[in-house]
Amino acid sequence: MTITIESPPPVSDSPAPAALAWPHPAWGWFAVAALMIAYTSSFIDRQILSLLVEPIRADLTISDTQFSLLAGIAFSLFYTVMGIPLAKLADRGSRRWIILIGIVVWSVMTVACGLANSFWALFAARIGVGIGEAALSPAAYSMISDYFPPRQRARALAVYSMGPYIGAGLALMIGGGVIDLIARSGSMTLPLVGVLAPWQQTFVLVGAPGLLIAALFLVVREPARRGVVAAGVEAGVVKFMLTRKSTFVPMILAFSIFGMAGISYLAWIPAVLIRQHGWTPAEVGFAYGAILLFAATPGVLIGGWLTDAMSNRGRKDAPLYAAILALVASIPFAIATPLLGDVRWALASLAAFSFFAGVMNSLPATALQSVAPNQLRAQITAIYFLVGNLISLGLGPTVVAAISDTLLGGPQSIGLALAIVSGVCISLASFMLIRTLPSFRTSVDEARDWQGSH
Repeated sequence: MTITIESPPPVSDSPAPAALAWPHPAWGWFAVAALMIAYTSSFIDRQILSLLVEPIRADLTISDTQFSLLAGIAFSLFYTVMGIPLAKLADRGSRRWIILIGIVVWSVMTVACGLANSFWALFAARIGVGIGEAALSPAAYSMISDYFPPRQRARALAVYSMGPYIGAGLALMIGGGVIDLIARSGSMTLPLVGVLAPWQQTFVLVGAPGLLIAALFLVVREPARRGVVAAGVEAGVVKFMLTRKSTFVPMILAFSIFGMAGISYLAWIPAVLIRQHGWTPAEVGFAYGAILLFAATPGVLIGGWLTDAMSNRGRKDAPLYAAILALVASIPFAIATPLLGDVRWALASLAAFSFFAGVMNSLPATALQSVAPNQLRAQITAIYFLVGNLISLGLGPTVVAAISDTLLGGPQSIGLALAIVSGVCISLASFMLIRTLPSFRTSVDEARDWQGSH
């Protein structure tokens, strides 16, 4: 099949006569900063629910099962499923407007969580949070890829990808303290709304600033689209990916399998520290939050820098090669962390694992953007999110718990189960990516022909 190139019209708020010139770096980095702030905000809005378990259960008289639906399916199902149609819109229209509207939706719905006075009202608001947040990342990855040439793209994507670690770290480190402060102030009465309990005030407090963040995207510019393929993608994103399945299928599966280990750590390391080392939840939250902020976040930046450095030295497979290095380096720490008897060594090992997991964080997006035509970039990213979340969220923590409960003797064996699952998953992901390197290099050559730029 011969793929021809056409000059795509810029999708912009104003004409762009110099369509081949990359945007000024200042506008690019301003957009990345705005996107990273939005990503951080989204994770705080997403994670804050986990710190409010007991007051929500008490006020709404709901069970643990009902709360798990609020934390799980209400958000994640709609977040993953709605990502695909929203990504299709992002591939065809203005990405900044889709992101702006998404931020407004998830911020308003987070505030709505604070106004909910029943399980179903809170459930509906959490669905809204998921739908709003689904608009962000596929459009953001596509947008960043049109702001920066390939030699600088990994670093820009890495800065954006710091958002989850900053958001989760802040939520763990200071979220509990903020909630305690609000709780000590007692209930609040607002006109037209009525009495708000402390947990409701918390949702309003973390949701309202999102409207100011959305305003940043009135200033962010929509970059001209690059690498639009004139033929070969009319049949749709799925057929496009399947015709290159030797690249896309193992790559997406490998990153998703690694995600099983990453999500399992987020879910079960607190239990390991509490059950095996006698820590309190507050101690765990502060320590793990600090590790995410000060070990994982630098890892994200180093992953982007390393990928760009290798790419500029001629490695076509730089994002996959960097991912393999990080995966292999993380294996001993992933296995050792939950097995170490000294909590100081366990935390040091956890910091090392979190660093290498951070290195990995932006590389799936970098790899996917490297081999996707412009009009499919957001959709391919959304498909990766769908598959990745189903595998990592759906299987990771559950497999660890099942191994602990059925094969290893119960709750006190959760650390051994975590070590087994993490070691196997990361090793398998490394092997799959190594096997994918040749086909990925071929796909990069094809994509460079579309881009007309190296």
